[in-house]
Amino acid sequence: MIERLSTSQEDLHSAELQEDAEAAGCTRICDSYDREIVKVTGTLRTVTLRPRAGVPALEAELFDGSAALDVVWLGRRSIVGIEPGRRMIASGRIAMSHGRRVLFNPKYELRPLGQEQ
Repeated sequence: MIERLSTSQEDLHSAELQEDAEAAGCTRICDSYDREIVKVTGTLRTVTLRPRAGVPALEAELFDGSAALDVVWLGRRSIVGIEPGRRMIASGRIAMSHGRRVLFNPKYELRPLGQEQ
């Protein structure tokens, strides 16, 4: 109890996300490597529209408590439900781009809104 009171909100949120990943049978982002097919879960921290090679691309940062990765949907300007603070499960092949893990056009599942904290 004392440990829980002395722990920061960010640390508590990270621990909760890692527990969710374990329960869903997902790979921790920090344990994934280039070209590996993974299933990850976490919270979307940011969502931005950033063109890539002249093509619209919706980018989001997914954080699971251990690390973050970029989720990129090429050719999309927006996707209903993809917004900061939303939890999701994504699967696909990890790529490394500029030293960051990236999932391009992943299969994804949005978690019900009632599960966000």
